[in-house]
Amino acid sequence: MTKTTLKQIVSDPSCMDDYDPNAMSVTQARAFIQQFLTPVIETEQLNVMDSLGRVLAANIVSPSNVPNHHNSAMDGYAFKFIDANKVLTIIGTAFAGRPFEQEINAGECVKIMTGAVIPTGADTVVMQERIKQNDNHITLLDTLSIKQGANIRLAGEDLQLGQTVLAKGHMLRPADLGLIASLGIAKVSVYRPLKVAFFSTGDELISVGKPLQSGQIYDSNRYTLFGMLSRLGVVISDLGVVPDNPDLLETTLLKATSENDVVITSGGVSVGEADYMKALLTKHGQVLFWKINMKPGRPLAYGKIGAAHYFGLPGNPVSAMVTFYQFVREALITLMGSIPKPLPMFKVECTESIKKATGRTEFQRGVLYLVEDGSWKVKPLPNQGSGVLSSMSTANCFIVLDEAVGNCNSGEMLQVQLLEGLI
Repeated sequence: MTKTTLKQIVSDPSCMDDYDPNAMSVTQARAFIQQFLTPVIETEQLNVMDSLGRVLAANIVSPSNVPNHHNSAMDGYAFKFIDANKVLTIIGTAFAGRPFEQEINAGECVKIMTGAVIPTGADTVVMQERIKQNDNHITLLDTLSIKQGANIRLAGEDLQLGQTVLAKGHMLRPADLGLIASLGIAKVSVYRPLKVAFFSTGDELISVGKPLQSGQIYDSNRYTLFGMLSRLGVVISDLGVVPDNPDLLETTLLKATSENDVVITSGGVSVGEADYMKALLTKHGQVLFWKINMKPGRPLAYGKIGAAHYFGLPGNPVSAMVTFYQFVREALITLMGSIPKPLPMFKVECTESIKKATGRTEFQRGVLYLVEDGSWKVKPLPNQGSGVLSSMSTANCFIVLDEAVGNCNSGEMLQVQLLEGLI
């Protein structure tokens, strides 16, 4: 797909032949958003223990071989393979961190501990359970099963000098911290954290801790957004609930976009909702309003206001979460300087029939569970309404039914996407 500016699409949708704001597929919407994302470029140096979840701004290159010496993979005896059928004399012990300094000659062996340096002259290790000892002599049992080089970890077997260990753009995980530490590296260069602000809109919404009046509901979307954003490690600004007041909405929106990389709102982008928000977005930014061929989460707005990216999510709680997981999460990871990986999906047997119309993608909430024979099955939850937030708490996966899928029978193999896999 050729690079097209957001301004071109806003002013002249015909510049992209397959652009249709009233009939966007999930795949098309993801692709359009990705075109306009420019990752942060500012960097900082962090101690390794402070870098979990951050994105590398430079390659981690191994300054040495790992391991940096041949060492034993287990407790046993080091010897010359050519002497396997001889009675061997024990001439010393090699400990991890305390090498045996002498050279092993013909007919000799050294008792060796796991991780200890292989003594000069030795080329094989036999585990201690496969020898017979008589005073300071050993005889190897079952010599036919012993191969030259057995039970030795070679220098550079894990990592070699000059090898790129972790690439720029990698989001650091717990194992990575240990890997970097194993190289003796104390600090890493990472991109600065992404700054994300969010707020909810609507006169009917009220913050928790206040008594409900007639027609009011508690705002839950800010709490689910906070949880999903926290897992990504971004800097979060919660701007609360903003009522349908044009002046207050404008002040909040402009302040948020001037101080953050991304602004997310929930509510105000669906047909029939108060259009103050739409008018402000049109006035101050370049924003696209889409109707995605998906359920739940049909309405979605995306664009730029100044230098900030803007996402307008639907107000229904489940719809807001689904659109975040399917569109916003991937965009934020890109903006953080990393490369979003396709979310893992696999097929399992569905235990109940599902009614569905073709032509749209559905993300039904389901419970994936293990059965006695060790296989996995998925059960769709009974209430798939877009306002039923309890279903998202109960579910551990989405049952993903793409545009070509229609009604499904019980026992069919269907695609599932793990919710806990969505960091």
